[in-house]
Amino acid sequence: MVSTMALLPSFIRPTRMAKRSARPAGRPSGDETVLDAPDDRLSPALVLAGRGEFDAAARLLAVTRATAAWENHDRYVRRLAAFAGSRSEWFESWRAAAPRDPGLLLVRAQLAVDRAWPSPARAELLREVSPLITAAARADDRDPVPWRIALDHARGSRAGHRYFEELWEAAVRRAPHHYGCHVAALRYLAASCCVQWGDTPHTPRASHRECFDFADQAAQDAPADALVQALPARAAFGCLTDGCGPEIPRPRLDAAADRALALSARFPAADPWPAEIRNKLLYVLMRLDRWEDARDQLCLIGPYATSFPWERFSDDPLGHFLRLREHLLTPGPRPVPAGLMTRPPVPLGGLGGHDRAGDH
Repeated sequence: MVSTMALLPSFIRPTRMAKRSARPAGRPSGDETVLDAPDDRLSPALVLAGRGEFDAAARLLAVTRATAAWENHDRYVRRLAAFAGSRSEWFESWRAAAPRDPGLLLVRAQLAVDRAWPSPARAELLREVSPLITAAARADDRDPVPWRIALDHARGSRAGHRYFEELWEAAVRRAPHHYGCHVAALRYLAASCCVQWGDTPHTPRASHRECFDFADQAAQDAPADALVQALPARAAFGCLTDGCGPEIPRPRLDAAADRALALSARFPAADPWPAEIRNKLLYVLMRLDRWEDARDQLCLIGPYATSFPWERFSDDPLGHFLRLREHLLTPGPRPVPAGLMTRPPVPLGGLGGHDRAGDH
């Protein structure tokens, strides 16, 4: 929301199957659990892209743009860019056939950011991507997704706060409650908790408390069914994993989890659309020792594991999820092994390890 600006001073990956495991009553077995499953609109586009055909992907983005379905639009852009990163034939055909297609320009900008992100020279490489983001933004002035990409880009290139606030204002003017833009802003703010950059050497750091203030205000201002209701839980996840900054009081962490639980309950069980929100919430609940809530969330997750957040802790995110699930569903009190809930140290600011531009 614009009112929160003052709080600012950041074919899909193939579905993988796990080893066969014992099946808990009423839960899917490991062999039935999938990673990063697409929904029923994205899946056909990915299948056709795998055959080298781009028309379905182009239509999907055109429809979500025309109907202002910005949350879907953003998710599909990120997933199509991830697929283009591993299977580029369909994408190159799209570029040749329709170089000014707004959907093509969005996927191209997202792909360029994704490719630059893992490099030690990230900040320098990202500066070369700016014209692609500008082109995507100019293709449709209503679309907030180019501005979400610009916000991620600003975090990766360590842009100063003044510039970031200009991007933020432009993003929320187009979609005041867009989840992806809010996560990008939250991650920029969280990064400045741990590593300092900005307009002057004396730019003050943000704190985890400021991250929570930002997330709570955004959630309070949003409709009850908006994905932004999960933003405080995203702030809690950052606080529990970043390893820097002052601790947040336990009641505030619980309140963030409660808000995300209420949002999760609005979606059908075993649905790929809210799967990433539910997987992040599962981690937060386990870190807070809220075991019954965590088990209930497992029922809602069903067979839909997601790479994020589990790739933050393992190179085998599906296997990691299944090990956590098995531990959680085993009768009797047992402490969670530390290796299942923490990650190896990364450079300050979360700029290394498994950190990605699109971890929303």
